[in-house]
Amino acid sequence: MTCEEANILIHALADGELDAGHASEVEAHVASCPHCTAELATIREMTEALARADLGFKAPPQLRRRIEDALPALPAVTAQPSRRSVLKGFAMGSVVSALAATGLVAIVISKDDQQRIEAEIVSAHLRSLQAGHLTDVLSTDQHTVKPWFNGRLDVAPPVIDLTALGFTLIGGRLDYVDARPIGAVVYRRRQHIINLFVAQTSSTERRTTRMDTIQGFNIRSWSERGLNFWAISDIGADELNEFGEKFETAMRVNKEG
Repeated sequence: MTCEEANILIHALADGELDAGHASEVEAHVASCPHCTAELATIREMTEALARADLGFKAPPQLRRRIEDALPALPAVTAQPSRRSVLKGFAMGSVVSALAATGLVAIVISKDDQQRIEAEIVSAHLRSLQAGHLTDVLSTDQHTVKPWFNGRLDVAPPVIDLTALGFTLIGGRLDYVDARPIGAVVYRRRQHIINLFVAQTSSTERRTTRMDTIQGFNIRSWSERGLNFWAISDIGADELNEFGEKFETAMRVNKEG
């Protein structure tokens, strides 16, 4: 493991967010690298200092009393419901339950699936940062990287050279997310790695861009032309969004061309 790779994972190590395998690799590197040893010590000292600072704020009892006084008083006696109101309430409850069983539950499941897949994206990104795991095909030429995927996936991911726009193409690889193989196109922004995961989907509708942050990594996800995209990196959210916008623009230009 190099210092560059360790610097990406060292904060996650200090926060206890790495699995046993990655934690062991980072700890082994830190033990042999004075620079990373000092960096880890600084992070842990800062964490301990923040924990001792007692920065939490406890609301005064007067605030609770003010809130309670502002609430409307409950009626002292509640009238017994009529048979008609009980039946009406039951019917309304049945309608709400039916809606929940169809629409609302579907939304919850979709959100859960999205969170699960994004967690897998983070794990795949972390795996790629290990020595020798970043690329299966190492090239800055999109005409070399894209054909490499042919025959390895049902649909090859779009590979676009954004070097002139500040994001250097460095290669691609196969990865596994949601129990299936998907393509990962790899870019570099200064010393930071951007993994662009691409998977085929049955829907051809464009999905609105979504930005999330998980374990210190920013994830920009969107869908277009029957493909799902997840761009992940430790660069700032604004830079990752810039990457996504430039990639989408280049895709549209290539389609028109």
